[in-house]
Amino acid sequence: MPNLHLTKVAFGCRTVESLEKRVAARTQDSEMRVATRMRPKRMEELIGGSLHWIVKHRLIGRQRILRFEDRKDGRIDIVLAGQLELIPPAPKRAHQGWRYLVAEDLPVDAGDGLADLPPRLYVQLAALALV
Repeated sequence: MPNLHLTKVAFGCRTVESLEKRVAARTQDSEMRVATRMRPKRMEELIGGSLHWIVKHRLIGRQRILRFEDRKDGRIDIVLAGQLELIPPAPKRAHQGWRYLVAEDLPVDAGDGLADLPPRLYVQLAALALV
C-alpha cells in the first residue's frame, strides 16, 4: 500500500450524492482529472495512492491517483481513476487546495461496527449527533 496520499475539499459538494454525481459527470474513459496550481514535490510517491475527498469536514471517499500531467495553462492535472470508493466518514478539517496524507494518518475502522454502516447513513446519523 502506498505511504502517501492527498486530501482535497470537494468544493461545492454538500452531500455524498453530489460528489458521486460530480465524479460521474467528469469521468471520461474511466479517468477523472482535477486541476491544481501547485505541483506536488512528492509526485512519484503519490502515484498509486489515493485522493481522499472532504465533504462537510469529513473524509468520505477516495479515488486512486494514476498520474500527473502538465497542462498548457501552466497548471497540473491530477489524473484519478474514475471510480469513487466511499469510505467510513472520518473527521478532517477543511483546507484550501490539497494536503499530503501519510499512511499512518489514514482513517481506520475502530472496530465498533460504524464502518459497516453505509456512508450515507453514517453522514445522516452524524448530522443528528448520534455517532
